[in-house]
Amino acid sequence: MASESDERKERLIDDVRPSLRKRIVVERVLDQLHTIENDQKEEIRQKARSVSELAAADVLISAVLRKPHAPGWFQAFVDALIHSGCEYAADCIQPDNPVDPAVEAENYDCVKLIEILSPSLMDMKTDVVNLECSAKELITQDDVEKIKTITANEGNRGGARELLRSIVRGRPGWFSQFLEILRGTDHKHLYELTGGSSDCDKTVGKLSLLKDEPVESEAAAGSQDSPECMVISSTNDPPEEQDLYQGVSAKSRQLPDSVEPSTSDPVEAAGGPENDDIVLRDYQMNVARPALEGKNIIICLPTGSGKTRVAVYITKKHLDHRRKEGCSGKVIILVNKVPLVEQHFNAEFQPFLKHKYKVERVSGDSQLKISFTEIVKNNDVIVCTAQILENYLERANTGEDEGVDLSDLTLIVIDECHHTQKGGVYNHIMMRYLTQKHKNIRLKKEQKKTLPLPQILGLTASPGVGGATKMEKAEDHILRICANLDAFKIMTTDLGQFKREPRKSIQTVEDRKEDPFGDVIKNIMNDIHTHAQLNPTFDLGSQTYEQWVVQKERIAATEENPKVRVCAEHLKQYSEGLNLCNTIRMRDALNFLTEYQEEEISPDAELVIKTTETEQFLFNLFEGKKKDLKQLSEKPEFENDSLSKLRGKVLHEFTSRDKARGIIFTKTRRSAIALSQWIQENPKFADVGVKAYHVIGAGDQSVVKPMTSAEQRDVLTKFRDGEVNLLIATTVAEEGLDIAACNFVIRYGLVTNEIAMIQARGRGRAEDSSYTLVDVKNSGVAEKECVNEYRITMMNKAIDKIRTLKQEDYDRRMLEYQMQAIMEGRMRMKKKQRQQRQTEKGEVKFSCRSCSKHVCTGEDIEMVDVHRVNVSLEFRKLFIKRENTTLQERHFDSETETNDYIACKDCGQRWGSMMLYRGIDCPCLHVKNFVVTFNGKKKTKCTSWIDLKMSFPNFDYIKYGSDQLGKSSDEDD
Repeated sequence: MASESDERKERLIDDVRPSLRKRIVVERVLDQLHTIENDQKEEIRQKARSVSELAAADVLISAVLRKPHAPGWFQAFVDALIHSGCEYAADCIQPDNPVDPAVEAENYDCVKLIEILSPSLMDMKTDVVNLECSAKELITQDDVEKIKTITANEGNRGGARELLRSIVRGRPGWFSQFLEILRGTDHKHLYELTGGSSDCDKTVGKLSLLKDEPVESEAAAGSQDSPECMVISSTNDPPEEQDLYQGVSAKSRQLPDSVEPSTSDPVEAAGGPENDDIVLRDYQMNVARPALEGKNIIICLPTGSGKTRVAVYITKKHLDHRRKEGCSGKVIILVNKVPLVEQHFNAEFQPFLKHKYKVERVSGDSQLKISFTEIVKNNDVIVCTAQILENYLERANTGEDEGVDLSDLTLIVIDECHHTQKGGVYNHIMMRYLTQKHKNIRLKKEQKKTLPLPQILGLTASPGVGGATKMEKAEDHILRICANLDAFKIMTTDLGQFKREPRKSIQTVEDRKEDPFGDVIKNIMNDIHTHAQLNPTFDLGSQTYEQWVVQKERIAATEENPKVRVCAEHLKQYSEGLNLCNTIRMRDALNFLTEYQEEEISPDAELVIKTTETEQFLFNLFEGKKKDLKQLSEKPEFENDSLSKLRGKVLHEFTSRDKARGIIFTKTRRSAIALSQWIQENPKFADVGVKAYHVIGAGDQSVVKPMTSAEQRDVLTKFRDGEVNLLIATTVAEEGLDIAACNFVIRYGLVTNEIAMIQARGRGRAEDSSYTLVDVKNSGVAEKECVNEYRITMMNKAIDKIRTLKQEDYDRRMLEYQMQAIMEGRMRMKKKQRQQRQTEKGEVKFSCRSCSKHVCTGEDIEMVDVHRVNVSLEFRKLFIKRENTTLQERHFDSETETNDYIACKDCGQRWGSMMLYRGIDCPCLHVKNFVVTFNGKKKTKCTSWIDLKMSFPNFDYIKYGSDQLGKSSDEDD
């Protein structure tokens, strides 16, 4: 049973616990404290590393108070505090000589002043001040060494931050000595800024003004919003956290709910908590602060640093605050890819918020999108794709159907917000926001009622530089994204010990000493050049050659020169074949060329397609070389060096790690599938435990069979669960997908921009991860990678420069960019309307791209949703239907599906697809397959319908259905 003396000492420690834990240096106290078992000490140290020093100090105090007490436990704790340099912490728990409350209050004021002025104080000469503080015994020798180390590793400001943390733990009287040190070390401006007097009492009046009035100084203004702000408090009964809702409203100035620190890693936890407690690391809390005050911000943190967890925390505090105010909150989390809907819902928002709030998700694959308005009404948090919200905002705008208004929402979280640029769906949503915001400003001046707008929170790992080559242009690009998101600030910070940078290497490749397979393909291409009288001046297979071929095909199609057109089309395929044999196996390249030839020459055994002399020449040319190509493709000594480098890298990763899990990013769907098959068929990979599969896009624009969203989710789930440990992916998996256990990333002949590079590199989130770039002939990826590294450096410098702008200068530039964006949007809309009025009466004709046969006119075309369908019954006599092997049953919405494509009955040229709409077969045209004549002039480039400024009437279902029924009745008779 505890003695009365022990109970009194326990109460004393508990009474001063809030301030005591802020004055404890955990590691040093544990070294001096011998009343705690070693296992428990290690747990406390782990808490300090994984959560925070404050949380670990709290656990340490609880361990000291735990019963039964060892004899002399209290004095042992006091001695440990004194010997570890925490003398003032020891003073606070002296039962016979308690700290004078007036002295404590005065000391608290001094600590608060240092806290407020810390952004300016961090510009001090850290090394000089460090030595002077040591000489005056304001800090311990351990403090001195730690400050020196941090200064060497993180720079002057990092060391200054640690110095300030150390000083404020000292006994009262430290403040006046610190002022004298500043004055004596030529820090006159800092000396004056902190009060300019050695008498701390003279500063109290100034401090009381800081409490009661908004601080106007630049330093004070930066104290809350800067991620470098140091949160220090040192009173008998201080608040647990800063008042982050200060300035929102008088009623809502309450602290966020206190949470008990968790031993689990708040970033890597995948399964979610058993309750709704959310613990943020210090760097995460730093970037979240302005959002907790109700401000619009962009959070820019590296992949894997817990941006989504911060968003969940902000969402919870936002909803908690609204509920305390007696108001309802409505939060929308927007993503740009369907798989991210399930990921954010299942891994983050649902686990942490379901205990207090209703959470739902909606995507294009979900049936719930039909009742999206009701979903918004009945739930507190909705995770959805951005296009769904934009569709329902437009419905509300036109008034044609029940939609959603921005005023219905109180917080919008925009994932991967760097896409909030001209032409993107994020930007369409934000332009609605900005238009209403500036309308509200006008209404307020006119003393009229304004519409409430939601708070905006953007998340990104990299805003990029927008192709900028100069710092000024990079700043301009980032500022425009900030303006589009109406961001008060872009928040970023140093991750410190939590920063993870994968080991990077570049695997260069050597040219083949012999490439007989490629030589055969080049000989075929040269024979075609001679036949069509074409004289290219570019290296065969290069990007410039391919561009030249495409241009020749377009000109030949418009000039009705079928000989050159079909030759150019074949040359494009052979050029792709050359690229494939430099990327994947020769046999894969041969399979690609064989499939193309078979489809072009004999597309349908039951139908005789007219074959021209040129087409027969091209067919015979390939058939004559096919045997040689097949023999060469079976000789491994002629394979490309890129595959050898890739094989070696993958085998190294799986033999040098206990549990390897990686991603290979490649350029095309075809190469992703081929690489997956190559690995699955090679026994060397199976011997080291490689289980590979591919994941590619869901769009149907490619000739390669796409993946459905369900298939993508299935593969990614297997990858997370370990059933698949090597993923071969196109860029579909680069951005946003949370794959925590991945420990190596390989980019195989693929480099795009700096954003994609950061995203791909960030997929490797495990400890000791690696990032490798494997070069491929003619790809130029090594040079592009260097350019991207330079752009990343430029981007980081631009962000730092933007963050140092005075708020009034930043706000002025934001306003300018916003007004420009709104005005440009209006001009584009007017131009679009004007073009529609001008082209509605235009005459358009379509002819087959291959045989130049007239097909139809614009009068035969109507709109089904976004699709152009030919409603002429005569048109059906001109084409044949074939099964599209690249399309499984695909639903554009609840009423349409497509399985077949349509092709010219004479030459076999594809024209589009056969779409089933509400029980009616509708031939859907793809404009790229036709030569278009508009108002008497042939258009040389018309690859998508947007290139044709022509409006078509909506589909008349009743009329077309009646014609179909009449035709069916005649056939029945």
